[in-house]
Amino acid sequence: MENFSELIGKRRSIRKFTPEKLDPEEVRLLLRAGLISPSSKGTHSYEFVVVEDPQMLQALSQCKAQGADFLAEAPLAIVVLADPAVSDVWIEDASVAATHILLQAEDLGLGACWIQVRERYTADERNAASIVCSLLQIPEQMGVVCIIAVGHKGMERKPQNEDKLKWERVHIGQY
Repeated sequence: MENFSELIGKRRSIRKFTPEKLDPEEVRLLLRAGLISPSSKGTHSYEFVVVEDPQMLQALSQCKAQGADFLAEAPLAIVVLADPAVSDVWIEDASVAATHILLQAEDLGLGACWIQVRERYTADERNAASIVCSLLQIPEQMGVVCIIAVGHKGMERKPQNEDKLKWERVHIGQY
């Protein structure tokens, strides 16, 4: 990517992937991006679980009623979680880390998509985060924020349309 403005304009949620696996260096760079993200008071309350096993990806794709099914076809998932006992803003810390990972994926030419887990449920009202914790043996006190599906792009999307930016939502000086 030539510059950050180009990167953020080009980054789109990708939900279709080729079957090609990521190489270890790509995975390392994605995790590095998350690990170097800033956090409140330098607490770095976030943690990551990397999943490449197809059976586990299939199981995780069923963690909520809708919006996660495409995970079954992704070659990689990064579960983003944090410890509420470490920071009162663990959700924000984990969200910033996840955003870094999403931007790093785009910079590497990979596709990625945030799958919301926190405050999501299955059709029969089971908590998605509890399901993810159970599947991956994550301690229950940890808060799962999202799963990021990552892979080589199996679809292309046009960059963001700058003409559709809602500048009327920007307020200068006061609301």
